[in-house]
Amino acid sequence: MLNMRTGLRAAVAALAILAGVSYASAKDTLTLGLPIEPTGLDPTITAPVAIREVTWGNIYEGLVTLDKDGKIKPLLATEWTISDDGLTYTFKLRPNVKFHNGTPFDSSIVKFSLDRARAPDSTNAQKQFFEPIESIETPDPLTAVIKLKAPTGLFVYHLAWGDAVMVDPATVETNKTDPVGTGPFKFKSWQRGDRVEVVKNPDYWDAGVPKLSSVTFRFIGDAQAQAAALRAGDVDAFPNFTAPEIYGEFQNDSRFKTVVGKTPRKLVAALNNSKPPFDNVKVRQAMMSAIDRQTVIDGAYSGFGIPIGSHYAPTDPGYIDLTGVIPYDPEKAKALLAEAGYPDGFTVTMKCPQMTYTTRACEVMQAMLSEVGITMNIEASEFPAKWIDEVFIKHDYDVSIIDHAEPMDIDIYSRPTYYFLYKNPAFNELIDKAAVNASEDERSKLYGEAQKILANDVPAVYIFDLPRLNIWANKLEGLWENEPISQVYVRDAYWAE
Repeated sequence: MLNMRTGLRAAVAALAILAGVSYASAKDTLTLGLPIEPTGLDPTITAPVAIREVTWGNIYEGLVTLDKDGKIKPLLATEWTISDDGLTYTFKLRPNVKFHNGTPFDSSIVKFSLDRARAPDSTNAQKQFFEPIESIETPDPLTAVIKLKAPTGLFVYHLAWGDAVMVDPATVETNKTDPVGTGPFKFKSWQRGDRVEVVKNPDYWDAGVPKLSSVTFRFIGDAQAQAAALRAGDVDAFPNFTAPEIYGEFQNDSRFKTVVGKTPRKLVAALNNSKPPFDNVKVRQAMMSAIDRQTVIDGAYSGFGIPIGSHYAPTDPGYIDLTGVIPYDPEKAKALLAEAGYPDGFTVTMKCPQMTYTTRACEVMQAMLSEVGITMNIEASEFPAKWIDEVFIKHDYDVSIIDHAEPMDIDIYSRPTYYFLYKNPAFNELIDKAAVNASEDERSKLYGEAQKILANDVPAVYIFDLPRLNIWANKLEGLWENEPISQVYVRDAYWAE
């Protein structure tokens, strides 16, 4: 009897050990592929969206956030009220929140972060979001009162962007390479040219989050290499997969889930409106007339994408399909060039970022423009560093091409130093009216009129809205299918049993 009991105990113990081993070995790490490596890891000091893809909601957090449907949700602020005149915003802050280095989050952090974003020497890519702020008061550690100079309808929405995350004053000088936030993951390491690793924040304010112990962001620019990494299991997921021509192969592979998501990414060919011949509206209209959007979609993105006629995404409230304003019409393009004084066309240079789909789009456009007499030489531009410096900052270009990833960013055409260098007082007036309007319906009407101006004026050639081609392992859950804002949000990711 003793031997029997002993045997049963040993069997139970062995089963318990096996169960423990099985549980402990359940996958709780994630390796995720991205096409572009960020230039730094502080989203509050420079523009590239690759920074936000790694850091937004993962390492850094803001007062509010956007959910997967683009709706505003509380985050480091639990609630807020707006005065009747639309000038005073009172935020109640979440208690017991700490930065990864132990610094407490309180109203002084809110004041520092937003004052820094709006400072005269600020290099924040969305500095204009913070310029309406008149003052920030901190009546107690868990209350921040923001007073505006004028009503600003999208103020809280813009606080959900990666540019408005909260930062610790003690780490602002080093966040670019050693980021410290309040988010569910802590920075571990960055191997330049390869990967960024983050690990679970054990002191995160939201119990049970995150579910993963670590996440590795791998940077793989070559489309074929992305596919090879997925097939080999070197990466578990690839949002924004950039080889649409072989996407179908993964759609037919039972090891993976594939979802074509929606994004606000607008592929446009920017024109330098400050220099001839692009200071002539007829030339710009001729270039738009020479481009068959669907052919560019087919050639650059294997048919995935939605044609656009202005700088506004189909996912944005108030979107109008304006592709019929200047349709594909090569003969009309030739006539417009003659009217503009260029009957024999002209020669320009297109600075093309070195990404597969932009390179293909440049080549398709080059062929189309040649048919109406425009010779477009293609000059490769390393992205992001070289392109940002030459095109975005120094405005040293004739034509360029890029996808603008931010939602509802039509206001960029009203910024006098923005790289399009477009000037239209009537357009600016509409944008100013929309900015102070608290009604979404009224704001959408104003943005609709602004879309129409751009569709006719063509300060950039509007091509198509990019989809988000998602591929991930079939047991991986919790990643977002759509992209309401530039992000690769891994806070809620987990592996199903």
